[in-house]
Amino acid sequence: QFAETGGGLVQPGGSLRLSCVASGFDFNMRSMAWYRQTSGTERELIAGITNRDDVKYEDSVSGRFTISRDNARNTAYLQMNRLKPGDTGVYYCNMRPHSATWGQGTRVTVSA
Repeated sequence: QFAETGGGLVQPGGSLRLSCVASGFDFNMRSMAWYRQTSGTERELIAGITNRDDVKYEDSVSGRFTISRDNARNTAYLQMNRLKPGDTGVYYCNMRPHSATWGQGTRVTVSA
């Protein structure tokens, strides 16, 4: 299971930090990722981190978002800086590749 928090309303150029507490599997051994679903689109992978802390980003967030993890807390994070209106959506975390079970996500709205 996944419990995402940290979303909200932010102005363009602002920052948010998302958190995801995971349970029900061996978090230390699994790659994790953040996924985003914007209005009218499929859920897409935007940032991933392996169990060895290797990271990879989708082009639109590279250089602005940072994924990290705390294995002691079974928690993944997504630091989002220089947010744009196009970042608006619902953010989910999951394993990579993802499991069939998703959390409720956390909504991020970037608007003036």
